[in-house]
Amino acid sequence: MPPGSASDRSGSPERHAYRVETGRLTVRCYEPADAEALRAAVASSSEHLLPWLPWAAAEPQSLDQKIELTRHFRGNFDLGRDFVYAILERDGGGLVGGTGLHPRCGPGGMEIGYWIRVDRTGRGYATEASSALVRVAFELLQLEFVEINCDPRNVASAAVPAKLGFRQEGLLRARLRWPEGERRDKQVWTLLAADYAASPCAAAIVEAYDVVGRRLL
Repeated sequence: MPPGSASDRSGSPERHAYRVETGRLTVRCYEPADAEALRAAVASSSEHLLPWLPWAAAEPQSLDQKIELTRHFRGNFDLGRDFVYAILERDGGGLVGGTGLHPRCGPGGMEIGYWIRVDRTGRGYATEASSALVRVAFELLQLEFVEINCDPRNVASAAVPAKLGFRQEGLLRARLRWPEGERRDKQVWTLLAADYAASPCAAAIVEAYDVVGRRLL
């Protein structure tokens, strides 16, 4: 397990939040049964996602490819390697996007990423889901910091960490690589454990549950 990963920081994998409930959303580990909903959500939003997310260049994918992808997400989750979540509306509106806690920013920290399908943007879903994962990161995983990174031209994405009390640490030039070889700048936002209690995230209404449904938060 890489240093600073969730299992390294938080003890047994059974303590990981497989499902997180907020006021309007369910944020949970993907299952292969989500493959068709994921395929449809991404296919309907490919033009919206492509300017900002390199993986969107590989779309559209077939249902079988999405089944394999969701199996990959679940496998990595169970092994404590990476934590990719589906975002669903609690009122039965279905899958509206994706998020995750990714151990790719160094020991003691994790990065939150997110995307929202085009017909559900402008509702604050990315902010609500990210706020919930910040609570998971600091209260369950006992991390030292959380990062959010984005292209500085992606104003909507940058608004999320700004609302949640993250501090813009700087701009890293040409650090994002696109499939066709283009390099883009990366804006880095960070929230430290020491600053968490004063952030809006600490007051977020969140319930978190483990793999068998036991409440963690």
